[in-house]
Amino acid sequence: MTRRFAFYALAILLAGPAAAQTPAPNAPAKELFGKKSDAAPLKARAIGFYSKGCLAGGIALPVNGQTWQVMRLSRNRNWGHPDLIAFLERFAAKVPQVAGWNGILVGDLAQPRGGPMLTGHASHQVGLDADIWLTPMPERTLNTEERESFPPQLMVRADRRDVDPKIFTPGHVQLIRAAAEDKEVERIFVNAAIKKALCREAPNQLWQSKVRAYWGHDYHMHVRLRCPKDSPDCTPQTPPGNDDGCGRELDFWFQDAILNPPPPKVKPKPKPPITMAELPPSCRDVLIAK
Repeated sequence: MTRRFAFYALAILLAGPAAAQTPAPNAPAKELFGKKSDAAPLKARAIGFYSKGCLAGGIALPVNGQTWQVMRLSRNRNWGHPDLIAFLERFAAKVPQVAGWNGILVGDLAQPRGGPMLTGHASHQVGLDADIWLTPMPERTLNTEERESFPPQLMVRADRRDVDPKIFTPGHVQLIRAAAEDKEVERIFVNAAIKKALCREAPNQLWQSKVRAYWGHDYHMHVRLRCPKDSPDCTPQTPPGNDDGCGRELDFWFQDAILNPPPPKVKPKPKPPITMAELPPSCRDVLIAK
């Protein structure tokens, strides 16, 4: 054994197991966070931005509540910051009164330690995002198999220019309004056709400023909470201001070039995955915590 090799071997031994587990800076973060099945046993914190961060001390939303049921259990994405879990329990309890539903069906929150996901969302990384289906919760408890296959109701017409009036009801308006009026909610994303219906049914309402049109979201609303007080490393969303989002911003989504875009002349290259080096440094501690 050379003297230099012996020195490095001793350094690794003294550094302990954490050093050996430290992920490489260029490692795809989704491959590492997507394999974690439990939360990081650390103080609860949302770290980074909603689309580039992680979650310490996350807790799981119980899969069954009196007024909610969690869907797609095989994904193990029912984790969040304690503020998000408290919001969902608080909001779900209001739903029978405001919307006349039995409760809500909850889609993806975050992975146990947040971070980029192997499939799907670009955000949902810091434990402050939740997808709430716009399909009312059934009267009975769905079994595990049903929760994997139960189809959500699409709210939007086939031409994408408005909601389906046979499916989208005043109860949906009140549901979204109740979520937007919660003081912890930062933003709600819905399909442009749903936003159009909200502007028509509830014009000039202050809560509308939180509700914004975005791609997809035709069967659920994406609720995003503000950065918690216990999370100084959480990067907040830009405030929406007082604009209700019912004017020129909404018109953009109904241009024919947006609704029916022409096929690209050159196939776009896929974006490279977020690496560990691109996440906040604290996310490495979250990843290796035991």
